[in-house]
This record gives sequence, C-alpha cells and structure tokens, in this order.
Amino acid sequence: MKIKVFLLMILLVIIFIITAIVLIAVFSSFADNRAVSDKAEITPVCFNGRCFNAEVASSFSARMKGLMGRESLAEDVGMIFSFSGEDKHAFWMKNTLIPLDIIWISKNKEIVYIAKNVQPCKSLICSSVSPDKLAKYVLEINGGKADEIGLKTGDKAEFELRQ
Repeated sequence: MKIKVFLLMILLVIIFIITAIVLIAVFSSFADNRAVSDKAEITPVCFNGRCFNAEVASSFSARMKGLMGRESLAEDVGMIFSFSGEDKHAFWMKNTLIPLDIIWISKNKEIVYIAKNVQPCKSLICSSVSPDKLAKYVLEINGGKADEIGLKTGDKAEFELRQ
C-alpha cells in the first residue's frame, strides 16, 4: 500500500513539473512575440500616393517568420522584407492564414514582379513563388490590393529604410 501511495505521489510531481514547464514555455513565447511586435520598425511604402504602413523584416528571423500566424491584416498595412542584395527571392505561404499579394521591388525601387492573391498553404509541403527578375525588397499586402490600386510591373515604390 505504501508503495502505491509513493508511486502516485511521484506521478503527481512529474505531472506538476511537466505542466509548469509547458506553462513557462507558453508564457515566455507570448512575451517574446509581444516584444518583437512592440519594437517593430514601421515605414510607409507608397505607390502613386497610396501608402501602406509596412512592418520591416530585415533580420533573418523576421524574414523567416514574415506574416505567419496573422489572422488578419489591416487594409493599409503590410510587411516589407529587406535583403542584403538582389536575387530571385522565393516566398511561400506555409503557416500563413490570409491571402496575400507579394510584390518584388528592385534596388532602384521599381516593381519587377507581382504574385497576386497568393493563397495560404494548408498542406505539409508548400510550393514557393519566385520572381523572374532580381529584387532587393519584397512587400506583402492583403490579397487583391495590388489590383484594387492598379499596381503593375514598372511602377515606382517610395520608402526609406535604415541600413
């Protein structure tokens, strides 16, 4: 009988420790996500007078996360990805919950490619979208916005980023 009580107590202690570890992980993850979004650099990205308040993703981790997990995006909000050099930067929609227009912009701030209304990927393996020309920046906005404001290849973008 004493052995059963002892084993039950050990089991309860193990459950308590596992629960504590899980709770600490969840709350620290929440705190980390809030810190990132609270400190996010925002810059206006404009095309012919139509501007989007774009969160700047210039670090490797920010570019990897992108807009993953966002359930919505305000009408005039986006995310601009800044890369160290021009390339045919590929994007995918893994863990992205909303359709996006993805706009590739050259170092001269000219639109070189637009992928319109790219849908979220709900499978384990997601295809990527790549431009056919080199780009240094990529802007993600709500799906359908590029057509709504008449964006096209060759349009100039206006924005300033800290280097």
